[in-house]
Amino acid sequence: MNNRKQKWTALGVAGALLLPLAGITGFASDAADVRTLQKALIQKDALAQGQDLNEDGAVNGFDLVRLRRQVLEASQSGEIRETDVAITEQTAKLVGRTLRKGDTTWLVQSGAAAEFTVTGTSAELTLAGDGCAAGDERYRPRYAVYVDGELLCDSLMRETETKLQLFSGDTVRHATVKVIHLSEANNGAIGVRNLHVAAPDSLASPCAPTAKKSLSIEFIGDSITCAYGVEGKDQYEAFRTDTENFMKSYAYLTAQLLDADYSAVSYSGYGVVSGYTTGERNTESLVPDCYDLVGKLPDYAEAWDFDSHTNDVVVINLGTNDSSYLNQDFDGRKDEFTAAYTTFLKQVREKNPKAAIICTMGTMGGEDLYPLIQQAITDYTAETGDSQVRSYQSATQKPANGLGSDWHPSALTHELSAYVLADQICTAIGREWSKIGLDAASDGTYDVKINTEAGANAAHYVGYDKSFWINMVDGGTKPEDIQAYVGGLTLTPGTYELAFDYTSTVDVTVTYGVQQLEDPEQSCVSGSIDATGTKQHAAKTFTITEPVEDAAIVFNLGGTDYYNITLSDITLFKKA
Repeated sequence: MNNRKQKWTALGVAGALLLPLAGITGFASDAADVRTLQKALIQKDALAQGQDLNEDGAVNGFDLVRLRRQVLEASQSGEIRETDVAITEQTAKLVGRTLRKGDTTWLVQSGAAAEFTVTGTSAELTLAGDGCAAGDERYRPRYAVYVDGELLCDSLMRETETKLQLFSGDTVRHATVKVIHLSEANNGAIGVRNLHVAAPDSLASPCAPTAKKSLSIEFIGDSITCAYGVEGKDQYEAFRTDTENFMKSYAYLTAQLLDADYSAVSYSGYGVVSGYTTGERNTESLVPDCYDLVGKLPDYAEAWDFDSHTNDVVVINLGTNDSSYLNQDFDGRKDEFTAAYTTFLKQVREKNPKAAIICTMGTMGGEDLYPLIQQAITDYTAETGDSQVRSYQSATQKPANGLGSDWHPSALTHELSAYVLADQICTAIGREWSKIGLDAASDGTYDVKINTEAGANAAHYVGYDKSFWINMVDGGTKPEDIQAYVGGLTLTPGTYELAFDYTSTVDVTVTYGVQQLEDPEQSCVSGSIDATGTKQHAAKTFTITEPVEDAAIVFNLGGTDYYNITLSDITLFKKA
């Protein structure tokens, strides 16, 4: 024993997974110990010397593998007995806003979930429906159940109670289960009652929570955050809960990209100063009025425990519905919105004292409100001294990327939004990430460079959608005499795809590339297109191995007189 203690002392600190330990403790092999060791290895819990299962003087991934094998072997022994396990915070990781009432845990908000591991030869889950389960078929709550990442059930809740067989067999199985509420809190909740398991009696408990993530994000929003109509066939289809799927929302996808836990507070049609309206101010649909509650429906209108569910980041995506009220008298009502938004920031900060707060809007338009959000942040910061609130304007959805029910964002739009938000969060919390999925052209400077000394002359216009319309009067002597460009780009190493649409009034060959604007020799990629009167699409993939500062997407349009060309939907996505 003395020799072993000397070995630990001599090791010293060798990194996050290789630390000096003191004190030998007994070590029981069960699922709880697996979770404890996992958390210790990512430095969320303290390491213990007794966790050095292979006695090599270090606690690392090899010990985790050995412990998992030890637990599995233990689970195969003993008599099989049947037992009922209540799904609570002790037996499952509860994600998002949930409420325990009687014998049921209610998954209230969009994306609310129960995640747990279960060990046994069979397992059956009992779910419950509230009053909305007996309502109109179009508006019943939607949920999904996954076993080991595979979809087992995706359904509307139509009953007050339903049972679902998770698995069954002759051998012991260790499975990870997720039950998730896919629709929104406005249309009821999903109840999780208990798990009936046939498991070896040698197990202390056949059910245990999955591990918590190291990052937690809260999303506050409206129908966009709910993923309203994301699975609708087109913009003309009316809303139904079976087309609302939070797992396809930008919020859920952002959490997946950052390997984060999440919570959502989102209601379709809600706003900060007014919910959606075609007339008077709608004061019945305000997020600030129900932000402190588990849910707004009477059955769930209980105070949410912020102290037990802390967030590292809070994202506010509100204002789209307010625009229906403000636009009736924008100048007369803008100060009302700014003041209400400032007050809401104070409310969010009170409940989330240490979180980075990120504000955004714009996916469904309403760009004129975004400066009001910026002003609200300025006013809030001046009053409170809180500098941990920032904002960015979400890109307006493109019809080319598809539209969901009632003109709501498509699955592709949500996916693109998630990449942008993930980048904003990483910037806010100082976290490095790959930037895969970002459109480097989205924040570029769109302009046209004309070499008048060579006689070149052109009229040009950059549209609200950042498309180029250029009328060449005199093309000068060479293609480079008139250049349309998207400049000010910073590219990190990786694989990119440059894509754009184009059409011309005459047949003309146009060269293009990604390069240094003032030094064409410093080129990442180049190509050419044959533009005609028919709209066409171009795409080119390339890889860079070193960072490129101040790069530009350049189109060489000179050398030909008297023609018009349109360049639109210019993107430069990082693919890998």
